[in-house]
Amino acid sequence: MANKKNHRRFGNTRKLTSGRWQARYLGPDGLTRKAPSTFATEREAQKWLTVIESEIIKGTWLPPEAGEVNLGDYAERWIAERKLAPRTREAYEDLLRLHIQPHLGHLDVGAVRPQTIRAWRKQLLDGGTTEPQAVKAYCLLRAVFNTAMKEDGIVRDNPCRIKGYDKYHTPERPVATVVQVLALAEAVPTRFRALVIVAALSGLRWGELVALRRCDVDLIEGTVRVPRKLAALRNRMEFGPPKSEAGNRTVALPKAAVAALKPHMLEHVAADQEALVFTGEKGAVLRTGNFRRAVKWAAAVRKAGMPTGFTFHDLRHTGNQLASAAGASTRELMHRMGHSSMRAALIYQHATSARDREIADNIDKRLAGEQGDRGIKPKRSRRRKNDGGDPDDGAASAPARHG
Repeated sequence: MANKKNHRRFGNTRKLTSGRWQARYLGPDGLTRKAPSTFATEREAQKWLTVIESEIIKGTWLPPEAGEVNLGDYAERWIAERKLAPRTREAYEDLLRLHIQPHLGHLDVGAVRPQTIRAWRKQLLDGGTTEPQAVKAYCLLRAVFNTAMKEDGIVRDNPCRIKGYDKYHTPERPVATVVQVLALAEAVPTRFRALVIVAALSGLRWGELVALRRCDVDLIEGTVRVPRKLAALRNRMEFGPPKSEAGNRTVALPKAAVAALKPHMLEHVAADQEALVFTGEKGAVLRTGNFRRAVKWAAAVRKAGMPTGFTFHDLRHTGNQLASAAGASTRELMHRMGHSSMRAALIYQHATSARDREIADNIDKRLAGEQGDRGIKPKRSRRRKNDGGDPDDGAASAPARHG
């Protein structure tokens, strides 16, 4: 509101020689700023000042130059300054280099709008980028803008707020039967049989399995400790802590896994407590590539009668599915899997037809037992005779219809 002509309690307006109106105000930082453009009328200039004053009062005001930060440079610093696992850092750097920098890296942070994000995603997909990669790049960019908005205060809104862009359809992975797992173990060279069986019955990740040492395996208690993992980086292999705090755990093994480990430990594992449990033919650290070649994975999978495309990681799915079918609770599954959230554990708790049939059969057994204990006999239904009234046409039990 103006308290006298052309003089406001907040900001001021003036008419230029061109006939248009200019708006100016003193910001919270003590600097005088002009509107980014002029206005056709004084009323429009005053409305703009009212909006700016409202933002200052609500604490949402940002200096206009705040968003004038190069997005590519800002995202690079974001990755460099974050505490990330080495493999995660490399994955983020690849996403930035391949999918974000070429399309958006030249823009200022404050110039990116939701429509910019929609056009960028379309460019990625039209250019042959897979949907999972596009989703990962989007999620990375959203995290970068969250920092820009919530921590650094250089943008007011996050442009990565488009519904559905952070999800993609993941086909359900195949799950092997116990018979198929044992057949696969027979189809690979002897030194890798225990690896296949333990992977399928423990639910451990590849990186956790190949990082196991003799000191991590307790054959008497039938458990394995998972204090670390092995990550394959661009130019090296690196041992490090598990994927999350929940990943640092001790997992109980079924007897079949212990039975497979006992001869393996005697024949293929050195006596040193730090010796790796699973290694290549020459005792070297296992990589996924040299493992697949050594066991002729595709041929072994076919021989075991498994579906085409079955991967080593699918053995983890098998182990988790077996644990779920054995009655593991959500919390117990989270522990075995090394997850801190319920989402992944709940995936394995969907009902399978075999498990559903087993549950129904168990209900029948329980009912039969309780009826036997109480001497309960099922009552025979008796049909009431019609005593001369209206015939029962079923209307009494039919739901009433209301026009």
